[in-house]
Amino acid sequence: MVWVALAGPATNIFLALVSAAQFHVVSYLPPDAALWLAANLRNAVVINVVLAVFNMLPIPPLDGGRVAVGLLPRPLAVPLARLEPFGMLILIGILILLPLAGSQFGLNLDVISAILRTVTGYVIQLLLVATGNA
Repeated sequence: MVWVALAGPATNIFLALVSAAQFHVVSYLPPDAALWLAANLRNAVVINVVLAVFNMLPIPPLDGGRVAVGLLPRPLAVPLARLEPFGMLILIGILILLPLAGSQFGLNLDVISAILRTVTGYVIQLLLVATGNA
């Protein structure tokens, strides 16, 4: 089950890696085409990395939750697996309601965006270094 859950994020990382590797082609194109291709490749890298990182959050309806349930010892995995019916509500609460409530009190409670921004930046940097584009 863990391998199946890892397939989606692994595919996103692979697509981001292929897109990052194609940046080497940009210098051989005419300027207008190079700008267009570079912008599209950048978008492909960012979108695929964000999808992979978000999908690996350890919340049960996401693949990261299934990986966590598969890797954790049984006493910890069972309570996490029981959260799956409420996973979408948890996601809505974390993604929408928590930041909305925080803004009412003048607090920044947008935890998921901060995590996504930080981890995504590191993964993109790693992909650029791996493909010789850093």
